Amino acid sequence: MWSYGESGYHALAAAVIKERYGRESLSSVFRILGEGQLSLTKFLFAIDKPIPLREFSRVLTHVLERVDWRKDLLIFSETSMDTLDYAGPELNKGSKGVILGLGEAIRKLPGEWHGSVSDRRVKDVRVFCPGCLVVEIPGYAEAPDLVARIATLPEFKDWPFIVAVDNAARATRNEPSFIWTAFTRFNPQTDLHAARTSLGRNRVEYEGPVALDARMKPWYPEELFCDEETSKLVDRRWLEYFPGGKVTMGDSAEAHLSSWGT
Repeated sequence: MWSYGESGYHALAAAVIKERYGRESLSSVFRILGEGQLSLTKFLFAIDKPIPLREFSRVLTHVLERVDWRKDLLIFSETSMDTLDYAGPELNKGSKGVILGLGEAIRKLPGEWHGSVSDRRVKDVRVFCPGCLVVEIPGYAEAPDLVARIATLPEFKDWPFIVAVDNAARATRNEPSFIWTAFTRFNPQTDLHAARTSLGRNRVEYEGPVALDARMKPWYPEELFCDEETSKLVDRRWLEYFPGGKVTMGDSAEAHLSSWGT
């Protein structure tokens, strides 16, 4: 199992699960979501192949090759939530989501985007990994229902997973930026949309693509950046803090996730 620090740890985790018979994986999923600090997990990917979980793009690609949206996307509404997660309706309130990517691949994923988008409100389209598109659209306050429409656009029908963001270039700059942008800025109950949804015998069934609304919402707190006075203080006293000279001083203005890996 791996919890992704790039999401603040509790927002995203992945686990390799051994499944001896169909849907046995759910017993492990339920245990993870009810186990101590792991119970704070907001979104969990479960796979049954030993791939390196730290490489998130590989995990997501593996899942998207296998997920059957009709039965492998589970949303648990009206749950408790980590106090540090601001995406829910109130403090300590929110929801949880699970995506299963088990067995053998059921689809071949597209890896390049060459198309055009019929809805002109889509400003930019970029590929994060095979099967996953990141689309830049107007802010939530301007177009709150646009992500639900994006999931239904025919030009996206071959892409199983779409993430809608405020800035596509920034979100796809590297894995930390994608994880931070996608998985800290959504509430599974309210911000996941499918091309079609149906209800059969108390089970919600989704038909892809599935689109995640990872835009900043008006009620979210603003991102924090280091103030100039503190930055200058740290610059001036760095060698006092680390007299051995083995710790490299970075630029606080460049410490944002958008610059990770550059």
